[in-house]
Parts: sequence; structure tokens; C-alpha cells
Amino acid sequence: MMKVMEPLELPNGVELKNRFFKSAMSETMANNRNQPNEKHMRLYHAWAKGGAGVVVTGNVMVDRNALGEPGNVVVDDERDIGMLREWARKGTVNETQLWMQINHPGKQSPKSMSKEPVAPSAVPMGDKFKGAFNPPRALTVEEISALTSKFANTARIAKKVGFTGVQIHGAHGYLVNQFLSPHDNRRDDDYGGTLANRMRFLLEIYTEIRDAVGEGYPIALKLNSSDFKPEGFTEEESLQVVGKMASLGLDLIEISGGNYEQPKMSTGTDSEVFFLEYAQKLKEKVNIPVVVTGGFRSPGSMESALEKNHTDMIGIARPLALEPQLPNQIMAGSNAEITTRRLTTGLTALDEKIGPVVGNVYYAMQLKRIAEGKGTERHTNAWRPLLHLITTHGSYALKPKRR
Repeated sequence: MMKVMEPLELPNGVELKNRFFKSAMSETMANNRNQPNEKHMRLYHAWAKGGAGVVVTGNVMVDRNALGEPGNVVVDDERDIGMLREWARKGTVNETQLWMQINHPGKQSPKSMSKEPVAPSAVPMGDKFKGAFNPPRALTVEEISALTSKFANTARIAKKVGFTGVQIHGAHGYLVNQFLSPHDNRRDDDYGGTLANRMRFLLEIYTEIRDAVGEGYPIALKLNSSDFKPEGFTEEESLQVVGKMASLGLDLIEISGGNYEQPKMSTGTDSEVFFLEYAQKLKEKVNIPVVVTGGFRSPGSMESALEKNHTDMIGIARPLALEPQLPNQIMAGSNAEITTRRLTTGLTALDEKIGPVVGNVYYAMQLKRIAEGKGTERHTNAWRPLLHLITTHGSYALKPKRR
């Protein structure tokens, strides 16, 4: 039996049927009331039938007054409990674990979404992003406490309606990552300064979620290995955070990196497997499952990473936007390889400016096709997603977006 087909037991005793981990991709398919709908049901039903052991949703926001982008699903109360139950039912067929990724954007909420976004400190986005994001204001201690409760409430609802786990989004420059980063967090109270203080927000979120969902319910964390920018969250700090989280009972860690200003997950060649070196350091430090996402494109590279104990699960995102049946195909013996080629307009200067952004839109378009019961379209022409992006979102379209 292939290593990727073996089950994996989490620290809390929950067994995952195999080592395929469908990482989060932002669907941006919610309606204007930020509700999930039939498109979410069909998309996640397709992924559940496709064979992955764990499927993680695109980021679900914990506060409807703080959105990361148009089309985000928001779960901050029980108003949509019926649709959420159906989403969970469709996404857990075939013994699939469906985990809700829960998130708050902090200052990474565009002008079209937030007149005055909040953050640990009033540190604006970098110069080239000031046109798309309003300067944030610093959160009060009372507001921080309220936000930890919002995370816990969203997790409580996720469990109530049938999602089988949650993932805290602590990467990509969103609010949890902003608290961890000394560049973004310049507070002089109990939530700033030392790493112990900067990780306090995350620890309180985790503790409140655990109290809300119980010991047997999986809680995962998506965390940057580094912010890859001066004065940002470092690799050594990341290792310390994971060590602390593991000691508290975290069930799984997914490794990522970067933010809007240094989007490491949007760069690299098809042959790269991101963050493996960091993952190896991490696995020497903690005894919880580690997931590396990004760059896996063939069964051979997946098996090699598992056999060498570089990762416990194979994190895949974009290949499953092109072929939702990929895990089943690989487990059936197919040597299927998904090549996620770069899109191009034929104009080098334009490609350099819009490449990662248009790439994200191309894959979002494929998700919508799956959600509509259509086949995916594979091409390298960047003009169609570029025009779609501008038509849908205007000038904000050319600003980077994160998963």
C-alpha cells in the first residue's frame, strides 16, 4: 500500500483515512449576505468524493464587519445554520474530514470592505498597498477579548452543524499573524513586545475554542514558517509558537509563509515543494502531525516526502482546483501529474505585475466551474482571468489576495 493511503491518528484519537490534505482556497462564492449556498455544497461534495482524507474550507470570517475580500462566508451567529448543516453533510461523505478554516483579516481588509480596519497596532500596509487598504486603528484590550470569543463561537457553530474540525488561520498576514509579527504588533501591553506576549492572542483563541468544542474535536493551525520580511515573524519564533501550541494540545499544524507584501505561497516553480526544510526542523521539536502544502505535483514526490518523514500529510490546493478526483486517481495507481503552469498575457512587464493575482483568479474560476457542475478549463492565457477580475472587482482587482 502506498504511504499516502495509510490512515493517520491525531493526538486526540481521531483517525484520518489517508494522508491527502486539501488545503484552503478562498472560494469567494458567498452571496451579498455572506452566506454559503448551493455552489459551496456542490464544490465540497466533489472534493469529498474525490478521496482526500481532510478537506479544509476557504477562510470563513468570524466577524461580518471584517471581511478579507468580496464573497467571504461569515459565521458569527446561527442565522445560516440550515445551509451550514447541508454544507457539512455534503462535505463529509466518503468518510471525509471537513474542517472549517476560521479567520479575521485585521488590517488586510480592503477599502471596499472596511473604512477603518483593526489591527494590533496602527501600522498601515506598505506604500504600494496604501491605495487599496485604509490605515488600521489599534484594537483595545476589550476588543481583543471580544474577538477571541468570536473565534470560539464560530468554532462552536462549526461543530454544532457537523464540520468535523476547525483550522485557525494564523498565516498570510491576517490578524493572528499580525499579532505574532513584531513589524505589525508594536503594543506595549500584555499583547505586545516579547514573543510570549505577541502569541497571547493566539493562545487565548485556542483555549477558548478548546473550551467550546471539547478535547476530542480536532483543532488545527495554519502558521507562517516566517514572514520573509525585515522585522517580521521569524522562523525561530515560529518554532517556539508551535512548541507552545503542541504543549496545549493542538492536533495538527499546517506550514505556510508570507503575506500580501511577501506572498511566498504565490511564487516558485512547479518542481518546488515549499517549506520542507522548516518542516523537518519542526518535526524534530514537536510530536504532532505536520502538513506541508505547496509544490506536490506527482505521486513520486508525495511518497518520497512521506517515506522520509518530511511531512505527515500531503497538502494540495491548486491541483485539486483542476482535478478534484486526483487523490482517488493516485490511490488507484495512476501516475497522474498536475502541472500548474504560469499564466501569461504575452507581455513580460504586465505578467510580472499581475502574475500571482491573476493566477489566484484563474483557480477561483475553476472552483466556480466545479461548483456549477462543469469541467475545469486548463490553459495559460492570462487575459480571460484578468478581464474577469477587473470586471468583478475594479481597480482593487490588481492587488494580491491570499488563501
